[in-house]
Amino acid sequence: MSGTSPRANWNYPTAIRFGAGRIAELPEACRAAGITKPLFVTDAGLAKLAITTSAVALLEDAGLNPGFFSDVQPNPVEANLTAGIAAYRAGGHDGVVAFGGGSGLDVAKLIAFMAGQTRPVWDFEDIGDWWTRANADGIAPVVAVPTTAGTGSEVGRAAVLTDTSTHTKKIIFHPKMMPKVVICDPELTVGMPPAITAGTGMDALAHCLEAYCAVGYHPMAEGIAVEGIRLVFTYLPRAVADGTDIEARANMMAAAAMGATAFQKGLGVVHSLSHPVGALYNTHHGMTNGVFMPYVLAFNRPAVEDKIARLAAWLGIDGGFDGFQAALLDLRERCGVPHTLKGLGVDDFLADKIAVMAVDDPSTGGNPVPFKVSSGVGLIRVAFRGDLAAVHNETRS
Repeated sequence: MSGTSPRANWNYPTAIRFGAGRIAELPEACRAAGITKPLFVTDAGLAKLAITTSAVALLEDAGLNPGFFSDVQPNPVEANLTAGIAAYRAGGHDGVVAFGGGSGLDVAKLIAFMAGQTRPVWDFEDIGDWWTRANADGIAPVVAVPTTAGTGSEVGRAAVLTDTSTHTKKIIFHPKMMPKVVICDPELTVGMPPAITAGTGMDALAHCLEAYCAVGYHPMAEGIAVEGIRLVFTYLPRAVADGTDIEARANMMAAAAMGATAFQKGLGVVHSLSHPVGALYNTHHGMTNGVFMPYVLAFNRPAVEDKIARLAAWLGIDGGFDGFQAALLDLRERCGVPHTLKGLGVDDFLADKIAVMAVDDPSTGGNPVPFKVSSGVGLIRVAFRGDLAAVHNETRS
């Protein structure tokens, strides 16, 4: 025999109930997950909205006697988690309903994970085999209901939490953090305003694009990523322009789940830079990804030019790598994504600090081009100025 046979470990998501109106199945989904007394977890912004009160009423009418917790901020911190764990234990709950965008879903999953642990949450950061430190029997089941179309946290085995002592976002991982059942009902996303629709959509695109470009062998993840990218290019402008376009909303919800499925292959420097910027400046994660995306793509060009040309051909975009880059810039402009960090209210005074934090970020390991502090400083400065043409010169020192 000739050649080398690749070796890899692959995992895929959980049971997903997808379609308009399927929120009505929430009580049955809880029972399927073995939950009889759920803690309903969402973020503060969703707490009093009709979609939330209606979902809670479904559980109450079914006799499931839910508790309710919403002390979750947009970039969650340990204090949010601690309060949620206290609510879970005080209420005698046996599972969690995670309802909301990435922040609410992540905190909900962490509550279910940490309620049965004795070690601090930072002991389970996604480093090596740290997840094996957890008591797997103490992890409660989760039913996840996304209300945005971006993070894909509903099909993920990890969650992001900000460590306020170091101002860093950390990824907490355990295989059993994966929700048992997911309800993807696009009607829940209809009320998202255009800016949030655009930002969450950019997050889904970043997940798909970085997974497609990441190092490693995972053809199934790459195939999912490619279709996810096509869905974003096709449907995100429609969802931004008309929030009631249920076809666009549904396809963006699918793209979000696909991105989180695909990025088990890896992410890259878009996320490595967005994490510290979000922790230091409290920017929207997806919108920050959207700003960095073309600059990082240009930085990675030496390693991914042929792959991006194939992607462009599949999407029906002429011009190979340059054609795809132009289409990406056009998509951002149509969706109202700033071209610069300055447009997000971010300065470049902390470029050195952000670059150091980015090099240490776990997403960096998947980047197809080696990344060092000087590269990060260069990318931050060109992204601040909006000087895409200068990426090569300012990141190769």
